[in-house]
Amino acid sequence: MSLAIRASDTERLNLDRGSRRLEGKVVLITGGAKGMGGTIAELFAHEGASLALAARSIEDLDAEAARIRAELPGLASISVGVDVTSGDSCQAMVQAVLDRYGRIDVLVNTAGVIGPIETAAQNVSEEEWEHVLGVNAKGTFLSIKSALPSMIAAKSGKIVNIAGTSGLRGYKNRVSYSASKWAVRGITRTVALEVGVHNINCNCVAPGPIYGDRMDKIIRGKAATKGISYEQVFNDYLSEQAIKRFTSAVDIAYACLYLASDESRQVTGQCLTVDGGWDV
Repeated sequence: MSLAIRASDTERLNLDRGSRRLEGKVVLITGGAKGMGGTIAELFAHEGASLALAARSIEDLDAEAARIRAELPGLASISVGVDVTSGDSCQAMVQAVLDRYGRIDVLVNTAGVIGPIETAAQNVSEEEWEHVLGVNAKGTFLSIKSALPSMIAAKSGKIVNIAGTSGLRGYKNRVSYSASKWAVRGITRTVALEVGVHNINCNCVAPGPIYGDRMDKIIRGKAATKGISYEQVFNDYLSEQAIKRFTSAVDIAYACLYLASDESRQVTGQCLTVDGGWDV
């Protein structure tokens, strides 16, 4: 398979400016500065949402908002610095959004880290384990915990978490990452059971391998560890997929849009797998 398939990494959104499925909605996106979070933010903005983008770097958030605003001059957006592993920081993030907009209609949790690559369980340090679980699992939980009171008061809300196919099966030499994504699925299902009575939906998306900076790092790590070429590792990933192309951030953005829109009003506690058939 030709490496030209990497073009999926630069795939652009097919924006239907007449859709406006999130018209008037306030959307908070953690990890919204770049990558998957940035792509989701762009799509949601074109669908009519007012944005609250949260990440560690205000500068990166402002740059992402400026990029979207170049296409949508009237975009309503704020940038909020946050450390998702801190309860106080997550509370401050939510309060900043409420101060600006008065409500949060949709929370999308994309903040995450990949952790150790090609590392057997016995070689993963305690610090590495805590960091991955802290950002991916605890960060998802704390963001939800902080946003829920306002959603419960409004008797309405949509929560979309990013899990992963590594949370559907074992993932050799990625124990901390796999554990964190299994945890996200558990958080999603449990929260859905608790908040459905308040007309709040909680779901997650499980991306397959997404070609981009992070996947490039993983492929390089595997190639170096195994002593094989980058191209061989790249094509090994493709060979496991029913559809012979990598998932893109665009694919995930559209899945998140469905779960954030009224079209999914009767869907909760579910994990939507978007992986080209990697886990089939």
